[in-house]
Amino acid sequence: MTQLTTFRRDGERPLLLDLFSCAGGAAMGYLRAGFRVHGCDIAHRPNYPFPYHRGDALTYLAHLITTGEIERYRFVHASPPCQHGCALTVGTNASQGWGRTHVDLVAPTRALLDRTGLPYVIEQPNGRAEIRKDLTLCGEMFGLGVIRHRNFEAGGWTVPQPAHVPHRGRVRGYRHGQYYDGPYVAAYGNGGGKPTISELQAAMGITWTDVREELTEAIPPAYSEHIGRAFLASRAALGVAA
Repeated sequence: MTQLTTFRRDGERPLLLDLFSCAGGAAMGYLRAGFRVHGCDIAHRPNYPFPYHRGDALTYLAHLITTGEIERYRFVHASPPCQHGCALTVGTNASQGWGRTHVDLVAPTRALLDRTGLPYVIEQPNGRAEIRKDLTLCGEMFGLGVIRHRNFEAGGWTVPQPAHVPHRGRVRGYRHGQYYDGPYVAAYGNGGGKPTISELQAAMGITWTDVREELTEAIPPAYSEHIGRAFLASRAALGVAA
């Protein structure tokens, strides 16, 4: 992969575990920060650009802990499904009369991550009360064409919060039947003035998948690159190898 040529040789990179990995938005950012990455996702992800295990993430993590294989890793990123307790999902379900419930995977994910003894982050969108908001990132912080606020809970380490950058305008698309233009695209759903695949790719900084569902589920690699570099810097400052 061409990205590797700008970093240290693979054997010198710390190994990171990417749970609920989807198509690798977070993974690519960690690569750019200086990690090797292994993923795990329950769905078939042929576009995932690194080695990955297909299966239930929590079952796999428990297996790694039990067998001691978790000791190969130096950091864990987890993005458990966000529908349970998400303000957007709850509101949509109520307005549509769906009454659908979702399993909360945040608490069991945190419990297993704490058992590993490894530093980690858990990522969730705005509206989730179940995680501690140690870090909030926004696309405007990185000059991206999406807003896409995401919150991160840092376990076993601390991460500084950068200043939030004021938004330059609206998210493009229809709201309550009225069309609004703006510098950002809506990286979710379909219809209603939503962006094309190529627009989504450009706005998110993701080029290796053209599957809309994978693009709309991903975080921009710029987010995890920021987190990965902050983590490596924190280890270096303490004189600890990553």
